[in-house]
Amino acid sequence: MNQAINPMSILLIDDDPFYAQLAVEVLGNLGFNEVAVANDGTAGLDRLKNTEQGFDVVICDLNMPQMNGVEFIRHASKTKFGGGIILLSGENKRMLETAYGVAKTHDANILGAMSKPINPEDLREAMGRLQPSEKKRSFTPQEPISETQLRDGIEGSVNDDVQLVYQPKIDVRSGKIVGVETLARWWNKERGILGPGAFIPLAEKTNLIDDLTNRIYSKAVQQASEWQKEGIDLRAAINFSVNSFSSQAFCDFLVSTVKDCNIDPSNLCLEITETQAMTIAVNCLESIIGMRLNRFGLSIDDFGTGNSSLAQLKNIPFTELKVDRAFVTGANSNEGALAILEASISLARKLEMVVVAEGVETREDWDLVEELGVDYVQGFYCARPMSNDDLMGFMEKWTGPHWACQGQVDS
Repeated sequence: MNQAINPMSILLIDDDPFYAQLAVEVLGNLGFNEVAVANDGTAGLDRLKNTEQGFDVVICDLNMPQMNGVEFIRHASKTKFGGGIILLSGENKRMLETAYGVAKTHDANILGAMSKPINPEDLREAMGRLQPSEKKRSFTPQEPISETQLRDGIEGSVNDDVQLVYQPKIDVRSGKIVGVETLARWWNKERGILGPGAFIPLAEKTNLIDDLTNRIYSKAVQQASEWQKEGIDLRAAINFSVNSFSSQAFCDFLVSTVKDCNIDPSNLCLEITETQAMTIAVNCLESIIGMRLNRFGLSIDDFGTGNSSLAQLKNIPFTELKVDRAFVTGANSNEGALAILEASISLARKLEMVVVAEGVETREDWDLVEELGVDYVQGFYCARPMSNDDLMGFMEKWTGPHWACQGQVDS
């Protein structure tokens, strides 16, 4: 007997007509009747691009000709599809887990990965993970700003400017908000708030990335100074390209800015992605050591996604290791991700680094990282990135991560 009709729009991508029809029937029995079908990844991508109303969920087979499921997710992520994705495959469990992990590195909203034939209850559970705010998310990528707008914004134009948002970092043991990761957005008078894709690639292409980084850093330190004056104890993490540290003038700028704002450098954490850290040049390493001697914190971000050299990791004076979300979200049901998460925590402990778990999105994720002894958590389970005004209101209402996830704190 069919369940009540669910208005959710679904795109099913499978090259096998038998399994595609079976999946449509299972979805129908669960009450999902708005289902479009594509027979391979290329056709699915075209369908996704050319459907004005958008799709809430894509159910994608892993093994397909022309474009397999992982390739499809990579292409979809580049165009900022924000709906949910479910991986489906007749391959073995290990292959499915590996594909799941790769998909998570593309920041895809993976609701689940399941074997063929579809188990209706597993499918119902996966579909239930889609949050209301994630439905019918636009697939259309944001158009980049112009170089003139970028230059104007770096100078602080009234029409263009860098805006900062903050994602809270939670102490697992105490449940308190102890810090934030600072993230950049772009404000344009005509278009409103734009994501990093609208300006970061342009800044790199036009060699304005250092100027943009300086602007972001200055605003972050000024905000930290305001928090300090108001008695708000928050440690701010800021993302950097490792190449910036090749300039001694840049390092001097970092130090002088905190002095001018009367901020203790230990209240700031400089984040460098793992892939960059593993190819660090000697002159950059000398500068980074100088930052540590000035008591700045130093974090290796997205750990587990690069080609790590453990010797290099040992030689760089990191104080914090951030485990990438691909090995945290859903790790309790993914043996491969769990093994990497456990190994990362063990490695950090031996190198006397604190551990941050990114991508904690459910109570199950929280319980797992708490059990494994992670120090700090970031993720949608507790809070999404938000403006400073929203952050202040959020902190006033905050009584702990589990209360927040129950919808009693606005995010």
